[in-house]
Amino acid sequence: MKYFLQRLGFYVFTAWAAITLNFFIPRLIPGDPVQALITKYQGQLSSQAIESLYVLFGLDENGSLWSDYVDYWKQLFGGDLGLSFAFFPTPVSEVLGDSILWTLMLVGVTTILSFAIGTGLGVLAGWRRGSWTDGLLPVTTFLSSVPYFWLGIIAIYLFTGPDSFFPSGGGAEVGLVPAWDVYFIPSAIQHSLLPALTILVSSVSGWILSMRNMMVTVASEDYITVAHAKGLPERRVALSYAARNALLPNVSGFALSLGFIVGGTFLVEIVFSYPGIGFQLFQALGANDYPLMQGIFLIITISVLVANLLADIAYLLLDPRTRKEG
Repeated sequence: MKYFLQRLGFYVFTAWAAITLNFFIPRLIPGDPVQALITKYQGQLSSQAIESLYVLFGLDENGSLWSDYVDYWKQLFGGDLGLSFAFFPTPVSEVLGDSILWTLMLVGVTTILSFAIGTGLGVLAGWRRGSWTDGLLPVTTFLSSVPYFWLGIIAIYLFTGPDSFFPSGGGAEVGLVPAWDVYFIPSAIQHSLLPALTILVSSVSGWILSMRNMMVTVASEDYITVAHAKGLPERRVALSYAARNALLPNVSGFALSLGFIVGGTFLVEIVFSYPGIGFQLFQALGANDYPLMQGIFLIITISVLVANLLADIAYLLLDPRTRKEG
């Protein structure tokens, strides 16, 4: 319990520091969102309208940086993330609500699938080392070192075109309204296949390598030799003894990867123009949209911290040695 409270206190402090940086960093970026709107409307805004925009966005000279910081914390505790500059007058929470489901469905499903497939293949490759499975290791090593977005660019070049089944970008067919119906769902699945395969091919290789290496290490332990000496079935020794202990580092890695679901594949969404959190951040940067950037960074920060806390809890539950004092 003491260990858990210490870790919880550490994460609370980290959250405060991250949220503070989240407030200051966007304001250090050169540029002015009001000027971006003026450019967007090609000088059609009057001087009074421009002055009103500065006041509305909280960019006027009347308030100090400290008062803005205090107001920012008050808004967070009230559940108010402000108004988006790029999608004015839509609230940031509404913009994030529309886009986060796209990211969760795409990256969340691919993360779980890549972990399950990669761990299973890693157990097989590590337990039967020296067999044909080791011939796949150079390929998996190469794929795990290739960034998601680079694979995405190659996939667009190879598999998209006028007569291709795979669309080159977007989240669904143009003109379809997002809804759980027989028109939108198939279109959304079709548009997500190529970015999902891109993420899956790259990430599954890393799970195979890590699990294979842990299986090789665990297979040389004394308790594995004792299990063989008892005459236990090979399948039981591999799964119940070797894989169960080799899985511990992968479980922590999986918990951390869940935290990066929201922000781990920004460039993939940008490459495929996929309407998720990453693509929204790209638009927010172009428009100097402080509230939207802060909202996205806040979600990423909280996701990573919660995932780290869950990883610590999972390790406490799975490995009894971590629960012993001293």
